[in-house]
Amino acid sequence: MSNRTIPVVDLSKFVKGSEQDRADFIKSIGEAFHNVGFVGVVNHGIAKDLVNGFYSSSKEFFSLPVDLKRSYEVKNMAGQRGYTSFGREHAKQSKVADLKEFFQLGQYVDVAKANSEEYPDNVSVAEVPSFNTHGKELYKAFESTGGHLLRAIALYLGLEENYFTEKIEDGNSILRTIHYPPITEEPRTAIRAEQHEDINLITLLVGASAGGLQLLNNDGEWLDITPEEDEIVINVGDMLQRLTNNYLKSTTHRVINPPKEEWHRPRLSIPFFLHPKSEMDLTCLGDCVSENRPLQYEPITAGAYLNERLREIGLKK
Repeated sequence: MSNRTIPVVDLSKFVKGSEQDRADFIKSIGEAFHNVGFVGVVNHGIAKDLVNGFYSSSKEFFSLPVDLKRSYEVKNMAGQRGYTSFGREHAKQSKVADLKEFFQLGQYVDVAKANSEEYPDNVSVAEVPSFNTHGKELYKAFESTGGHLLRAIALYLGLEENYFTEKIEDGNSILRTIHYPPITEEPRTAIRAEQHEDINLITLLVGASAGGLQLLNNDGEWLDITPEEDEIVINVGDMLQRLTNNYLKSTTHRVINPPKEEWHRPRLSIPFFLHPKSEMDLTCLGDCVSENRPLQYEPITAGAYLNERLREIGLKK
């Protein structure tokens, strides 16, 4: 019996494997998302050198003076591009800010779509040129891997394999690099990231520089998530849960503070929040509604839902 908190799957079995390999992968990831809401993925196609490069660039950015970092904070953008300073974001059910600062990169589109309200420019960091190049490369790599995973999920749900493909093309996905600074004083009730669920379809997370990530299981217990080296962690977001009428599970998770003797250690984490385009209809899929699973949600678009949630977590007024 494995001591793992979450199951693990091998994406190469879906991308390059036999029909049986693909069928086994689809079943495994679907059951993981239905029962746990989280899964570890190996052979995911995201180069280790690219991940390490963006980690290094992120550390360099977050080491800049506070006033300089704040010059990359964009007003009226709800944190969707550029820097968000320490203490601004909180979980939707909490009024206490998380102990973190972060930087977000959004979709890269062609010139015809750029500079629009839907696709604002990404913020370029002059002091760390590698941050911009590594960030774009990692964004594209996450987008590709996420596309493979959603093809498998579509097949698990009995949909056409490319059901999500057009919906996520030029979607509102976000690459976020999060810095949890050393804890210098008793944080009272605040933790690095209070319990929450993600907004998007799925989240892809490369291993953090320190532990602390936990999920809440069906028995109300907090369990540590500790991925192996070269493994990424994937979880269901609220949009996918909503689309499937709670059949796929957006599991509550958090990042706890380290033991006091490790307060001096910062933590760096890089999640990719895979979003569809704003116009995607999140109306519950007909096959996910039944007498035993009655309809739980009213129709809404992905864009309207995102705006609603950004207000709840304090990023949008």
